[in-house]
Amino acid sequence: MMERLESWKLALERLRSAESADWAEAGRLAAEIARMSTEAVLRQAAEQALPVLRQATGNDHYSVALAAQRRVGVILDVVHDLTAPRFGRRNAMPKKLSSEDRARKTLGLPLAVQLTCEDINQAYRRAAKGMHPDRGGSAEAFIDLAAARDLLIHPGAHKDA
Repeated sequence: MMERLESWKLALERLRSAESADWAEAGRLAAEIARMSTEAVLRQAAEQALPVLRQATGNDHYSVALAAQRRVGVILDVVHDLTAPRFGRRNAMPKKLSSEDRARKTLGLPLAVQLTCEDINQAYRRAAKGMHPDRGGSAEAFIDLAAARDLLIHPGAHKDA
């Protein structure tokens, strides 16, 4: 499948960089991609481009050619995404945050910085302005905010949930 993606990518890049685009060839290529691709996103991009490419085949109007050129670009972008190298572990679950990190996120504080009590209290006051029930916030969100502040000020007093 990767070889087919690479050949499509090459053909799309050739079509896109040509001085005068061959919209009939672009339509044939989009039809082939829509018919043969196993990737749903790529199939969808090609299927959506087909009507515009067919319209551009017999039409010299600038706006139609521009729309066709954009559609070819969309297909090319999808092919680039599918052929780009992937780094890291595939399909890995995101790392679970500790209760302290969750509290920092709740208060809008950075995760890896040493904080003073004053930093925590300032962040709490700033966040509490918008979340207080008297200001249109919910009581649950305000309680969570206070719990986050307490957890950061007294980290040993709470269990890691």
